[in-house]
Amino acid sequence: MPRNLSPVEVADFRRRLCAVAERMFAERGPQGVTMRELARELGVSAMTPYRYFKDKDSILAAVRAAAFDDFAAALEQAALIRGNAAERADAVGRAYLDFAFSRPAAYRLMFDLSQPDDARFPELERAGARARRTMTGYMEALVAGGFLAGDPETLGQIFWATVHGLVMLQLAGKLHPKPDFATLHRNATSLLARGAQAVSQLNRRRAS
Repeated sequence: MPRNLSPVEVADFRRRLCAVAERMFAERGPQGVTMRELARELGVSAMTPYRYFKDKDSILAAVRAAAFDDFAAALEQAALIRGNAAERADAVGRAYLDFAFSRPAAYRLMFDLSQPDDARFPELERAGARARRTMTGYMEALVAGGFLAGDPETLGQIFWATVHGLVMLQLAGKLHPKPDFATLHRNATSLLARGAQAVSQLNRRRAS
């Protein structure tokens, strides 16, 4: 009979298992990895992972939740710098790209489409919501400071979708080298900001 493990031992093994799973899921896709292969990679029996997770889907959810939390923590930390709202937003943007390109496996798995129902996994749902709040929080400061105009929630979603699309294309090697990624990113976010200002001005003229 397996011995009882301490909470520290359980947490340590879960972290080790998730680290291995993150790498293997990113390399082969979640459907291309079995629980037996995860166990073999860790040097444990085939049944050991089941002591810590119900199934592979639960492992994927835990990996994604941890990635969302790390992502959100990086952006939250960046938003704490001294400066005005625009300077803090710029720091958040850099932190976003730093995370995506330094941890591409984690970033890809955050948006894995083979697990569409986050609500089945409370920790994943919580972590995803935390990440989304980081994208709205800095927009609220930009709007309040007069740097952008519009609904912060809508603007946050639009900017996130745009940057995410550019990042995923870059990670997939699908972007043309000229202009480079930095130029595309700068131009895209600038166009969105100018568009938000133009829409706001148009709405004000219609209302007057």
